[in-house]
Amino acid sequence: MAKKFKDYYDLECAQLIAGKIAAVWPEFEADGFIRKLDVEIHDKEFLQRQDAFAAALEEFLTGDYAQDIAIFHQILGLELQTTEGMFIYGWWLWPIGRYVERNGTRNFQVSMAFIYELTKRFTGEFAVRPLIEKYPKQSLEIILKWSLDENVHVRRLASEGVRIRLPWAKKLLVAIEEFETYRLILTNLKNDPEKFVQKSVGNNLNDLMKESPELAMQIINDWQNGNPGKATQWIMKHGLRSQRKKMD
Repeated sequence: MAKKFKDYYDLECAQLIAGKIAAVWPEFEADGFIRKLDVEIHDKEFLQRQDAFAAALEEFLTGDYAQDIAIFHQILGLELQTTEGMFIYGWWLWPIGRYVERNGTRNFQVSMAFIYELTKRFTGEFAVRPLIEKYPKQSLEIILKWSLDENVHVRRLASEGVRIRLPWAKKLLVAIEEFETYRLILTNLKNDPEKFVQKSVGNNLNDLMKESPELAMQIINDWQNGNPGKATQWIMKHGLRSQRKKMD
């Protein structure tokens, strides 16, 4: 039987993360961290395991958020070289992202800088959402710049992070509440050459269509009037899929 995704976050994962942290911060109580998780993760579902890992990091790291993030920066490893690989190479970083998701609002600038680096190795789409929720204007100002980044994973995060109905995440309405900046973000990405990004932008429009069809159509009509290229046409089609199903 194939290994369930949740089961990758097991004792071996705890040992892997502990070893990486201890290598850059020798004071880390690796054995205590591992023992705690050995007790906590049994019979837990996926998100419960992520919270168990994050709670163990909160207990055994320095207690200073900025210092903890500085440690995480040192263990991130190499950037992904293709659009694939986040779950092949970066899977072990999910508990790190969960830690930031739970604690990131303690230091906005430190968190956004770290998420920018995290998403090049794994994904920052969950970690960034509490920051967007608490600091919407400041967050979208940075995310607008990310939408023009040379790194494909950063560009995807610019879209994926602001989705209304991101799977496994709390509903986020920044797309409506900060619509003009949101529209600029998606417009910057509408001709992205990578299907990885195009799919995320299409999913954004599909989410928005469910919540506010009028705003979604504002974006689509603007793009249609601008002689859309192949990528934009695909995104619009992908974004209208739920609407088409209603009409069938």
